[in-house]
Amino acid sequence: MSTGTYKPQIHTHYLPHLSLSFARHTNALNETFVLLSSDYTKSLHLQTDRFLDFHTAGGLHYTARIPRYGRDLIYDRHSTEALVPSVGVNADGNGEVFRLNLEVGRFMKGYEVDVGGDDLATVGGGALQGGINTGAVNTASVAEDSHNLLAFGTSLGTVEFWDSRSRNRVGILSSPQDASIDGRSEITALQFHRSGLELATGTSNGLIYLYDLRSPIPILKKDQGYGFAIKNLIYLDSGTSTRAQTSEPKILSSDKRIIKIWDKRNGTPWTSVEPAVDLNHVEWCKDSGMLLTANEGKQQHAFFIPQLGPAPKWCAFLDNIVEEMAEDPNDPNAFGKSSAGEVYDNFKFLTLPQLRQLNLDHLIGTTSLLRPYMHGYFVAQKLYEEARLISNPDLWQEQRAKSIQEKINKERESRIRGNKKVAVKVNRKLAEKILEREEKNERRRAKRVLEKGGDDDMLMDIDQPVPAAAAAAAAAPEDAAAGGEDKPTVLNDPRFARLFQDEDFEVDEESHEFNAINPSTQRLPKGLTAVEEEELAEHKGSSSDESSDEDERDHQQPSKQSWKDKSVDNTRISSSSYKKSGHQSQRGGPPPKMVGSSSNRKGAQQSRDRSFGDRVANLTVRQRPVNNGGTVVVGEKQVTFAPERKGKGRRDGKGGEDDGQRHDRRKMKDRRSASGNVFRKM
Repeated sequence: MSTGTYKPQIHTHYLPHLSLSFARHTNALNETFVLLSSDYTKSLHLQTDRFLDFHTAGGLHYTARIPRYGRDLIYDRHSTEALVPSVGVNADGNGEVFRLNLEVGRFMKGYEVDVGGDDLATVGGGALQGGINTGAVNTASVAEDSHNLLAFGTSLGTVEFWDSRSRNRVGILSSPQDASIDGRSEITALQFHRSGLELATGTSNGLIYLYDLRSPIPILKKDQGYGFAIKNLIYLDSGTSTRAQTSEPKILSSDKRIIKIWDKRNGTPWTSVEPAVDLNHVEWCKDSGMLLTANEGKQQHAFFIPQLGPAPKWCAFLDNIVEEMAEDPNDPNAFGKSSAGEVYDNFKFLTLPQLRQLNLDHLIGTTSLLRPYMHGYFVAQKLYEEARLISNPDLWQEQRAKSIQEKINKERESRIRGNKKVAVKVNRKLAEKILEREEKNERRRAKRVLEKGGDDDMLMDIDQPVPAAAAAAAAAPEDAAAGGEDKPTVLNDPRFARLFQDEDFEVDEESHEFNAINPSTQRLPKGLTAVEEEELAEHKGSSSDESSDEDERDHQQPSKQSWKDKSVDNTRISSSSYKKSGHQSQRGGPPPKMVGSSSNRKGAQQSRDRSFGDRVANLTVRQRPVNNGGTVVVGEKQVTFAPERKGKGRRDGKGGEDDGQRHDRRKMKDRRSASGNVFRKM
């Protein structure tokens, strides 16, 4: 989160996406702000018009006004109080630090700090809020990680310590005599060390002092060099105590011109950053080398120092850029030409939590054994194995015993459990069919793995009838669907659970729809009844000459008679007349043949045995009269797919054929039939 001007607004960025989450405008400029939660959802902003704005994810939640202008804002998490150091004095002539209790929701009695008057001669009640050189409490700091003491820096150059539990002043630290150059040196920056025993103070003339709380004399003095007021002091401590003991301790100090990082033990400069515009605030991403600055430019500045630490997780791509730019082979964080081929050979990638588990995090930044990369480090394989053995001496034996036990359990499971039936209530055949299909796919996958020389864990016994995973799914599909690690199938999918449990979803295999979809599962009919035999005999006795000729052909082929005459219903597709035309029924039979129809029925049996090519070669051209008196050239034979009626005609009640109601298809043989079954009775 960052705040800016023109117009006064708040920007919140979502770092994993490196994008702006939202922008929100305010009524006045932000002096400073604090985040009350671990994310952006709760924040408290100190405005320049004496207002405290409480913001949530939805917008401005509440505003409260303070009596005088605030200079700084901190949050005491132990007492849930927002502390606002202010300028000016109260009725008693003391400066005030306003206390807003966020749990109770009201202002409490503030901390009274001695800030002097409006000039050097007057102290106390003569001070004016808006006068020149008015006394003020400029900054504050709290030791959250240790004793939770509160420190307030004043315009007199003193630091007062208060205990939040008893709300009493416990000590006053005066500035050194040489701290004041022009007669007045104010405290503008304060920072506690995480141990709580050290304190860093920054003055308005660019001097930095390090104190041990057990002594009023500073242990180190550092000059920023430009004479501007110190804005930020940050202890660059690592996240773990082991790294803090071995790595070189550093302090970051900044004014509006430059950022300096130096050794806190002797004040030796380590590095510095000087941007092109003035600085207002500097933030450090903990346990990384990333620095973010709020400045007077249009854009925020981000500086990355690889030697200070790795890049944060949300911009891990910076590590790759550093590797490409680095050329010094002696730099432990650089990969030059001399080690270009050794970057990934015999190295193990470990993250920071894994390094802490192996007690190797103290090597970060101090040796070349750990090479930073992305969000972790590359460690030599030998060092990694030795560290594992040191941290757990029985690791090799435990791993060996574990692998042996896994092999025993696998053999025991295949020997004892075996093949179990599918535990379903309905549609058992469907479940067994699905399971069989899964087993075939698993065997096929295992063969491919064996052909490619896969890993030992992926190898499977091809001769084994049922894999372990399939057997487990077959034995208990409910357990697999409840949250097992098996591959999701129809059996263990909760969406299809009622298909194998509810009787309403049972598949009726005797229905007509099932037989139409699954013709291979139909059963062969039994013998004909007496009524069916009588109707069949009547049908044969009343057939035409052409039908009798075809019956004689059918009698000459006894092998084909077994699949004919199975039904006597003329309305069904599997009728006797339809089968005689050469069509194959659903129950099987010889394939259909295309034959030529001739106007001359004599010698049909001999021409039937000839091939179509021989008959075409012997065609002769002849003419025949037509109804209109003209002639048309035709061949001896014609081949057509138009069906021709050859069955018995429908008879009326007197026994005569009803020619008035039925069309003579032999006279209309040139017209294409509209029947859907084109090959009927050819």
